[in-house]
Order: sequence, then structure tokens, then C-alpha cells
Amino acid sequence: MSASELPARHAELMDGVYRWQRHIYDLTRKYYLLGRDQMIAGLDVPAKGTVLELGCGTGRNIVLAARRYRDARFFGLDISAEMLETATAAIAREGLSDRVALARGDATDFDARALFGIESFDRIFVSYSLSMIPGWEKTVSAALAALAPGGSLHVVDFGQQEGLPGWFRTLLRGWLRKFHVAPRESLRDVLESESRRSGATFRFRTLYRGYAWLAVIRQSKG
Repeated sequence: MSASELPARHAELMDGVYRWQRHIYDLTRKYYLLGRDQMIAGLDVPAKGTVLELGCGTGRNIVLAARRYRDARFFGLDISAEMLETATAAIAREGLSDRVALARGDATDFDARALFGIESFDRIFVSYSLSMIPGWEKTVSAALAALAPGGSLHVVDFGQQEGLPGWFRTLLRGWLRKFHVAPRESLRDVLESESRRSGATFRFRTLYRGYAWLAVIRQSKG
């Protein structure tokens, strides 16, 4: 999908939300976007592997993953031009431009070959983006369709805070709404259903008493 075909309303919304926030995003989000580093550590990228992040934002996760998996190639997709500007600068600053490529696109409907010249990826990850994407279920389907045989999809996002006090959940949900974020109650069910449909294996973990959910869908090699 070309930039001119992006869902205009959502792209405009994300640019508006992050036009100024992108400058302090990583500093503030490190306190409540929990589980991201566990997800990166669990990618276990194969030698000379290819990795795609959907909703790459400021590039924080790609930079950390590229440092950890030094012989892999990385690709990042985001609908916000503002976020991509910050991510591009961060990647250049880290000297990673030769291994990381970014593109503007819709995570629910993207053409990897048109955007990156590659059809499938060994690893795809989505970090705290499904809770912001309208029609997020399509992102899961699109990601699985773009996995290479034996590849895996890694997702970390807000859980339902099932083990935390009700007052905490109420305060958190109110805060997140200010940034157009909505924890997905059906996230686990959708991921598990999609894994069954594609004949993949499914692993799921709750973190910090349900504050965050971490899931991995792994495709068969055959």
C-alpha cells in the first residue's frame, strides 16, 4: 500500500498525537510499556535472518534488536511520518542505516515486496501497537501471511490487568484513552485462533499480574 493510499484519518491522527510527543516518547514510555525487552530477548533471530517490526514508532525497539542480533537485517513499518522521522534519525545516529530499512505503511494491509523488496521475514514483532490500530485483527493476519516457513510472530501489549486492583485498571484505562490506546480484551483469543487456523504453535505469558501480555506464534517449517 502506497503512502497516498494510507487510511488518511488514522495517519493524520497518529501524526497529530506524536508530532511533539515523539521527542520525549522513549523517556516517558519506558516506565509503563513493560515487557518490550523480554520480547526482544526472545526473538532468537537466526543467522543472517530478517526481522520486521510493525508499528516501529521511534525506532527504539529496532535499535535494541539490531544491537543484539548483529548479523540480521531489520525492517520497520509505521503509519506516522512524524514517528518515522524520529526513527530514521535514531537509526542513523546508531550507525545502523546499512542494516535497517524503514517505510511508511498500514500494518493492517501492507505489501512487503513493494515496500522493502522482500516477501517474507524470519521474525515479525509488534510492540504496544495493536492497542492503537483500528482493525488490529487484520494486522495479526497480515503479519502471519508475511512470515517465512519456521518464522515467528512476537506480540507484547497491554493485558487486562487481571491480577491488579480495580482502581489501578480504571486509572490506567483513563490515561491511555488520552493517547487513543485501548487494551484489547480479545487479544489472546484472536492470536490463539489465528495460530490454529495457520497450523502454528502458540505460547502466551502474562507479565506483572496481567499488566502486559506476551505471545509468540511460530509457523511450522514445512
